[in-house]
Amino acid sequence: MALMTFPDRQTVLDFLRENPSATTKQEIARGLKLKGKERTILREILKEMEGDGTLERTGKRAWAQADRPPPTGVVEFTHLDDDGELIGKSVGDNGLFGPEIRYVGPSGKPKAKAPAVGDRALCKISERDGEWLARAITVFEKRLSDKLVGLYSQTQRGGKVVPSSRKEKREFVIQEADRNGAEEGDLVIAEPKPVGRRQYGPAFGIVTEVIGHITDPRSASLLAIHAHDIPTEFPEDALEQARDPKPAAAEREDLTAVQLITIDPHDARDHDDAVWAEQLDDGWRVIVAIADVAAYVTEGSPLDKEALKRGNSTYFPDRVVPMLPFELSADECSLREGELRRCMAVEMVFDKSGTKRSHRFIRGMMKSAAKLSYEEAQAAIDGKPGGKAEELLDSVLKPLWGAYAALTKARDKRSPLDLDLPERRIVFDEDGEVQGIVAKERLDAHRLIEEFMIQANVAAAESLEKANSPLVYRVHDVPSDAKIAAFADFLQTIDIKWHIGERPQTQRFNKLLQDIRGGVYDEMVTQMVLRSQAQAIYSEENLGHFGLNLAKYAHFTSPIRRYADLIVHRALIRALKLGPDGLSDQNAVRLEEIAEHISTTERRSMAAEREATDRYLAIFLADRVGAEFEGRIMGVTGSGLFVALAGSGADGFVPISSISDDYWVLDQAAMEIYARGSGKTYSMGQTVRVRLKEVTPLQGGLLLEMLSEPQPAPKGRAEARKAADASGRSPRGRGGPPRRGKPKFNKKTLPKHKRKSRK
Repeated sequence: MALMTFPDRQTVLDFLRENPSATTKQEIARGLKLKGKERTILREILKEMEGDGTLERTGKRAWAQADRPPPTGVVEFTHLDDDGELIGKSVGDNGLFGPEIRYVGPSGKPKAKAPAVGDRALCKISERDGEWLARAITVFEKRLSDKLVGLYSQTQRGGKVVPSSRKEKREFVIQEADRNGAEEGDLVIAEPKPVGRRQYGPAFGIVTEVIGHITDPRSASLLAIHAHDIPTEFPEDALEQARDPKPAAAEREDLTAVQLITIDPHDARDHDDAVWAEQLDDGWRVIVAIADVAAYVTEGSPLDKEALKRGNSTYFPDRVVPMLPFELSADECSLREGELRRCMAVEMVFDKSGTKRSHRFIRGMMKSAAKLSYEEAQAAIDGKPGGKAEELLDSVLKPLWGAYAALTKARDKRSPLDLDLPERRIVFDEDGEVQGIVAKERLDAHRLIEEFMIQANVAAAESLEKANSPLVYRVHDVPSDAKIAAFADFLQTIDIKWHIGERPQTQRFNKLLQDIRGGVYDEMVTQMVLRSQAQAIYSEENLGHFGLNLAKYAHFTSPIRRYADLIVHRALIRALKLGPDGLSDQNAVRLEEIAEHISTTERRSMAAEREATDRYLAIFLADRVGAEFEGRIMGVTGSGLFVALAGSGADGFVPISSISDDYWVLDQAAMEIYARGSGKTYSMGQTVRVRLKEVTPLQGGLLLEMLSEPQPAPKGRAEARKAADASGRSPRGRGGPPRRGKPKFNKKTLPKHKRKSRK
């Protein structure tokens, strides 16, 4: 007689009939009180019933009985509400689904494009607690944003607005009555002027706002902020809450006797994490304390709504657009030296090899013993102490470095992905003008704080999983089969073998990076490894973190600047019974939706930050037109080469038609272009000499002229190409003749080396 397993199909069906609102795998598992292997059985049952049509997938990890699917309809998304939620109305339903429908994610295709304001989509529509919800099946009418952010200039026939984005193709003609005070050189927001159905000739626009002037040193960030709709002004009710913070009442452990210290950049305005360590007979005890933002930003409050809308802080070279008002983030929730502060802390015990033996979370009161910069802490450890660092050298800093040495052993054994990517910082003078570009020095002090934060994040995920609590993970999926296949094809062109049959492992990537380090292919292979990686996102389903080589990972350490961390704090408060202000049932069932939203806001911030940086670099180089630079090819396309300039790291573009009169062919697998006939090449990672021909600060663009001669192709590859040329085809990728006429500078895509995943 076969053993019965729990759960079985009928148990799951009965539960869904009795609990129609519990549709996700997580909700079903919690409702049936499933643990361990039982959850694996549930996953298989859901897949099986979806396959045979018993259940129908209604979301990324949500199901409904196939005999009662939610109705479908066309939804036109009209606006964002005060909480940043996308709101629409049903088209042609005669009011059946109410006046408003809220978008809550894709239906069955997690990577499908999400709709935006102005889009129409075919959606599955359902009701929950009196509210109508839409899950998009297909976005079939994708509309460009009406507004145009750009530069106003006077012409003989009036004025015009030229877009600030290289991706935007529209220009608006502005009539005198529609410029609304805009003057030559103003940065403006313009909208299309209403016209009849038949319109011939130029597009007319109306200036709706003047946001600055092109000569303003701060204009680069202003353009990015407005182009990406990053909120800068806080609602008055949120500011009132920040000015008069009333923390939630909770029992707290006294940590004021512990010499916790903050170690941050020298110019940091807020301090949201503090660290301390002591040596034990058989290992180390470490405490990581984080500002207790959840006590001040309670669910549903004005501050909470605005924080969720923003998703995260956005960091520009010259400013920060914070997730929370400075009155809170830089004051009551900043762990200032010598001041009593509320905190969420985790105490971790490690053995001498850096393996964690135990941890516990604490809701406490602390008083920072010192505010140190990375440089001050490092100098003290390196034998050049001074000030507070000297006072705390033996009692605090040396134990911290001792614990870090132990954790480094475990880290090396874990072997996270080791990509040594240089970072640069733009330096401004007192007037906001770009003064220079400096390389960010990477100190052991940086690595120490980073490793302690990683361990705290892992502990948060472990505690919440153990408590069967809902949470938002920080996930970094394994590289896709397609990306690994392309990576292997590339390595084959430089005579490096890479077997694609086995699961990708960070150790394999690290071994490759170590083998080529310092060689001719060093930067080329490093960039290709980076290209092969997935993008890190937030998710309520645990996919692990490939880059860090961790099975469980959740952001816990920066609730001042990331909403994901605030969710994790609330989940810990609820799961560990640390106070009344934990994660509510209402938000617990919205985590998939919240994770998707904050992943989107993070991508928005990254794009805006890149744009602003590109503009500042272009401004810095504007008076260097005609100068020659050494650079490295960091992107190869059929239309030209992207070159990163030495020193500044600024990206410029060399149009393929400007290189020579040769017939250039793109070899996609080898990431190079070669001249048909001679076979000479320009390759990814190659060091070249270029001349700066043109700078467009408005778009952040640099047009370059290639001065270096191409390199001879390896013998075997050259012979293969000659044979392919003789047959009239390209051996790999696609190729074509050079473009004629005046080269048009249009950087359509971002160089891949800039597509970094935030940990």
